Amino acid sequence: MKLYSLSVLYKSEPKAVLLKAAYDVSSFSFFQRSSVQEFMTFTSQLIVERSAKGSRASVKEQEYLCHVYVRNDNLAGVVIADSEYPSRVAFTLLEKVLDEFSKQVESINWPVGSPATIDYTALDGHLSRYQNPREADPMSKVQAELDETKIILHNTMESLLERGEKLDDLVSKSEVLGTQSKAFYKTARKQNSCCAIM
Repeated sequence: MKLYSLSVLYKSEPKAVLLKAAYDVSSFSFFQRSSVQEFMTFTSQLIVERSAKGSRASVKEQEYLCHVYVRNDNLAGVVIADSEYPSRVAFTLLEKVLDEFSKQVESINWPVGSPATIDYTALDGHLSRYQNPREADPMSKVQAELDETKIILHNTMESLLERGEKLDDLVSKSEVLGTQSKAFYKTARKQNSCCAIM
C-alpha cells in the first residue's frame, strides 16, 4: 500500500488551479521522477475539472487509483495511491486536509493561488503519516486487529478439531475404557457437536 501524491486544488472554470501538492516518487527511478510528478499533477487537475461539485469519486488508471473529493465551495483534493490502498482511508485524509486548508488559507486566495504563493506546509506530513493506513486511521487499526484475532481463532479451532479427531481414534482403540465409558464419550461428543463453530 502506497500513497504517491496528495494535492489541493481549486475548481475554477474552465481549468482547475493547483494550490499545493506533496509527492512521494521515491519508488520511481531518479530520471523518471520529474515526469511522473508532472503526470500526477496533470491527472489531478484533469480529474478535478471533470468532477462535479460536492462529489467523491475513485478513478482507476492502470495499477493506480485516484481518489478525488470536490467540495461545494470548489475546493478539491486528490490522492493518488496504488490499488491496494483503502479508499475509505483516502477519503478520510482528503476531508481532513481540505478542512485544515480552508481554516489556514483564506478563500479569497484560492482562485489566484499557486504552490509558491499558498502558505500551507502540512501536506508532506500527512502524506508520510498516511503511508501506513493502519497507523494513521484508528478504524483500520481496529479492523486489522480483528482480522488477526479471527485468524488466531480459526487456527485454534482447527487444532482443537484435529485433536478431537485423534481423541476419537484413541477412544475407539482403547482397551482400558469399558463399553459404558465409550458410550458416554460418544453421546457427549454427539451432544457437543451441535454447538461446534465452523
